[in-house]
Amino acid sequence: MRHNASRTLALLAALLLPFAASAHTGVDGGMHHGFVTGFMHPLTGADHLAAMVAVGLWSALAARRAWPDLLWAPLAFAGMLLAGALAGLAGVQLPAVEPMIAASLLVLGLLVVTRVHLPAVAAMVVVGVFAVFHGVAHGYELASEQGAALTLAGMVCATVLLHAAGIAIGWALRHANAWLPRVAGAAVVGLGATLLAQAI
Repeated sequence: MRHNASRTLALLAALLLPFAASAHTGVDGGMHHGFVTGFMHPLTGADHLAAMVAVGLWSALAARRAWPDLLWAPLAFAGMLLAGALAGLAGVQLPAVEPMIAASLLVLGLLVVTRVHLPAVAAMVVVGVFAVFHGVAHGYELASEQGAALTLAGMVCATVLLHAAGIAIGWALRHANAWLPRVAGAAVVGLGATLLAQAI
């Protein structure tokens, strides 16, 4: 199991870094339409992929018990992602969207590295605030597109599955060597630092 977990983490880190240059806005050329496109978007943008997996990883690594600790942060992220996307569709403007998305990777990566356990409300607030910015970015992109509802549905489904993947990996690593989750968290931190440097 440890060998498989090591290979999974190495693959995840290898997949995250090459996308840094193309994450986020415009990565799919603005061609948002329909459920499938919405589902694929979080899988092809490194910032969203890393953030969503990191939320699941952190939840599993820091959980004191499986239920309900595993679910607070993922549910908050998915819910606030949708709320942010709807706000973006409605024309709500937020400052520093791209820097905040990059900052979310820095914070989430550090949470994975340190395995800090936060009370449920605090965990939900931390990830929820960042999720709003991820969602608003999507909403901006979808504002002039047809089929926005289906696209958002696809994004939310992909988000939930990425959270689940992160939880599964994190749960498998809870009793593995400590450096394995730290490598994953450090990769997310590195991606966040790269994106933040590009955004400012």
